[in-house]
Amino acid sequence: MDTLTGWGRLPEPGRELLDEDFETLTRGAVLSRGLGRSYGDSSLPANASDRVANSRFANRIIAFDQSTGVLRAEAGLTLVNLVRLMLPRGWFPPVVPGTKFVTLGGMVASDVHGKNHHREGCFGAHVRALRVRLADDRIVECSRESDADLFDGCLGGMGLLGHILEVEFAMHRIPSPWIWMERERVSDIQAFLESIATAAPQWPMTMGWIDCVKRGKGMGRGLLMAGRWATTEEAPTRHPGSPHEITMPMELPNWALNRTTTGFFNAGIFWGHVRNRASATMAPERFFFPLDAILEWNRAYGPRGFTQYQCVVPRAAGPPAVYEFMKRLTTLGAASPLCVIKDCGPEGRGVLSFPLEGTSIAVDMPVSADIQRVVNGLNEFIISVGGRVYLTKDRFTTAEHFRAMEPRLPQFQALRAKWDPTGRLRSAQSRRLFGDKA
Repeated sequence: MDTLTGWGRLPEPGRELLDEDFETLTRGAVLSRGLGRSYGDSSLPANASDRVANSRFANRIIAFDQSTGVLRAEAGLTLVNLVRLMLPRGWFPPVVPGTKFVTLGGMVASDVHGKNHHREGCFGAHVRALRVRLADDRIVECSRESDADLFDGCLGGMGLLGHILEVEFAMHRIPSPWIWMERERVSDIQAFLESIATAAPQWPMTMGWIDCVKRGKGMGRGLLMAGRWATTEEAPTRHPGSPHEITMPMELPNWALNRTTTGFFNAGIFWGHVRNRASATMAPERFFFPLDAILEWNRAYGPRGFTQYQCVVPRAAGPPAVYEFMKRLTTLGAASPLCVIKDCGPEGRGVLSFPLEGTSIAVDMPVSADIQRVVNGLNEFIISVGGRVYLTKDRFTTAEHFRAMEPRLPQFQALRAKWDPTGRLRSAQSRRLFGDKA
């Protein structure tokens, strides 16, 4: 039996099936899977014998309306190919995550968000319709007007209500294929929250890298990036072209990333930006997908694998809650060179969609002997302030903690009972969090 992994490189026994005829391939399948870039176990089978349908070959654009930007495509169309085709034509997806190596079906199942969540919401806010194969093998077209409960449940539903076959959504027309970006070096987490609150009303896209190893004075220092599409006057006359990419040449040993080496690495990033403020035009792929420039960068965490803990601290809890979270994060010893902070807008319509109005913090953590203790400690705090974690990144949240942080869970379970009464659709994550049978 083969093994499948998510981006965190933690394996589960199983095998995926591929075919251009994804519609037929999903008949009888219990789970759909795209490029496998979810960090945890949401795209991994609950049982080694489960039929897992891979959508990568179902990658055709079915229709595109040049006047409205409405596009319909098969679920296996990748974001990298969509951008490659549409950016030279003056169009860009309304919302993109931090990697271009995802499929449209995965973007719906995760209801991905990006640097513009405070303006545009999640990807699901722009989806018009879905074509879905249900657990009983019927195929339905759902939208805000037709089978709206199924439509809302599929947005962020981790593929547990049906196999997404086709996605229809509205692209955004852009004035140029370049981004105007401004960067600010920020001294600590309190200053960071003030800066991002100031930037959010002024900029359609904001995000920050923060040092999650530094303790005491300077805790949460980092770089705040804000951007917008460059005007035709600001943009270079040439097209950005294909990005330069390299491949991580080897798997690093487990000891290579630790608090000491990460501390030096983070200090180098922070002080390497000599000027406190800088601005420039840049290619959109460098702005939206910076880590994609290093293919297979997940090898840096070694054979032990890694996880990403991503949570949102509600705005209602206030800046002290974000400060306390960062304090706990550094105290628990979750050393990482990658910690991202973003401003989130109001909660979307997806029943289990992740963001709510507040501050999102995402940190990569190597899988160590005490990773469960670390995740439990962070979750206990997030529950206490009314926050939640992102299922697409999660691998170690317990069922008890998830129930405590997710008041919408009964609504989602009711949808599963309606649309999949036999409980056929499942994943390793649903087995862990929802108690689904293996």
